[in-house]
Amino acid sequence: MNFNLAKAAAVGALGGLLFGFDTAVISGTTQALTNVYSLNPEQLGITVSMALIGTILSAMFSGAPGQKYGGRETLRFLAVCYVISALGCAFAWSWYVLLAARFIGGIGIGGSSVLGPVYIAELAPAKMRGRLVGLFQINIVVGILLAYLSNYLIDSLNLGATEWRWQLGVAAVPAFLFLVLLFGIPPSSRWLVTQKRVEEARGVLQLMGAEDPEGELREIVSAIHLDQLSTSEHLFRWKYRLPIFLAITIGMFNQLSGINAILYYLNDIFNAAGYSKMTSSLQAVAIGGMNLLATLLAMTVIDKLGRKTLLLIGSVGMSICLFGVARVFYANTHHELLLWLLVGYIAFFAISQGAVIWVYLSEVFPTRVRAKGQGLGSSSHWIMNALIAFIFPQVAKTSGGAPFVLFGAMMVLQFFVVLFVYPETKGVTLEQLQHNLGID
Repeated sequence: MNFNLAKAAAVGALGGLLFGFDTAVISGTTQALTNVYSLNPEQLGITVSMALIGTILSAMFSGAPGQKYGGRETLRFLAVCYVISALGCAFAWSWYVLLAARFIGGIGIGGSSVLGPVYIAELAPAKMRGRLVGLFQINIVVGILLAYLSNYLIDSLNLGATEWRWQLGVAAVPAFLFLVLLFGIPPSSRWLVTQKRVEEARGVLQLMGAEDPEGELREIVSAIHLDQLSTSEHLFRWKYRLPIFLAITIGMFNQLSGINAILYYLNDIFNAAGYSKMTSSLQAVAIGGMNLLATLLAMTVIDKLGRKTLLLIGSVGMSICLFGVARVFYANTHHELLLWLLVGYIAFFAISQGAVIWVYLSEVFPTRVRAKGQGLGSSSHWIMNALIAFIFPQVAKTSGGAPFVLFGAMMVLQFFVVLFVYPETKGVTLEQLQHNLGID
């Protein structure tokens, strides 16, 4: 592992930490926000999902500036959005200001979920790509764990009416750090080639410790078809039908597993089962810890077992756990099993969808439309996320077990779609992969 490569990948993945933190931190503030702004279930759903509206728009449209200006430069703008959002939430003087701040944070999340993995994938050698792009997912789960831990610690300080402001505002610290570190990493070699800056691309390959920089550069130039390349290459072409299907479905299934609905409303789920506020916060930390451990395990095997195998394993495990959670709520008994079922669920999610989605999205499109393809997959992910986040508190209020039955059924469907349609992508270069998929 070359130091410069490790540094660039680590910094590119830091957007994932802020992504994960923002995803989970809201779970500790839902009760306070409901009380402060007198929110009904529909308004609470709007508050949670407002960030997702910004996320969807950013995921849909960040591919174009990423392709034109480069992932590194665009990530700098997104880091500024994270800083503004955290401070805006902390000092929000009305519900509408809070919504605006969360919308701006969503712009940071959506863009970094597209461009962070793409940036890393375009720097990484084939044999290490799964693990290096997986750093983005590791940072997401670290951010989730830090959010749950932060909520628990701030809860214990008994800060009263300002507690939720501290919980949301503390994200300004890592956001500013992310912004500063982005000024110490190079642009992607593949992006440089798309801009006809071939000599600079050669320098980046050498800086990243490429084993054969000249050979890799020739392969990149050949694959991109430099003389025909332009940033106006259309994504929605017949030859891209399989990558488009893969991107949309993996994004949708990621959210139809119920992961973000559970993360957003985790404290409320435990409260509905009769747990106290502090107990719910502490159990959220335990679930966040399992999420991190399982993700680290997945990163050690993703380039050995492969992406498809992990998705199949996770589909089976998640469906069993989700049907178990539904049973707890329908029968209104054995509440002590809820924590263990959710811990098992998060473990199976982390070793499958959690570990695979950003790696897979960054692999299945050719360089000339990779950022746009990543944006498409991220958009399907975030649109489904927003719909579920908005609907979940309303449906769960009337039928606690129904959402989990739906999530479990979707994981059964995912198993068969992955089994019969998804190709394995481990161990080949991005250029070889696009040839295998018939899109070169």
